[in-house]
Amino acid sequence: MILEIVSPEAKLFSAAVTSVTLPGINGSFQILNNHAPIVSILEKGEVKITADSFAFAKEVAGKFTKINDQNYTLSINSGTIEMKDNKVIVLVD
Repeated sequence: MILEIVSPEAKLFSAAVTSVTLPGINGSFQILNNHAPIVSILEKGEVKITADSFAFAKEVAGKFTKINDQNYTLSINSGTIEMKDNKVIVLVD
């Protein structure tokens, strides 16, 4: 599936991923390939991204924390998420 993470300042990430775990207002939840369509509000926490490989633009690479070669996290204050047709769009603040 494709994951796009966008902030008011810039597009932070756009690539194919295996899964993404998000801090929902009712608890953390994970999205995998072929997940049902969903729209949700996010609260302060960490977005956890799992992918086979990562490539970040130089200007945003410092916002992500490397867990291992296939996992990175991004701290957010709030946001929204939409999953539809194997494309996840996350708007973060």
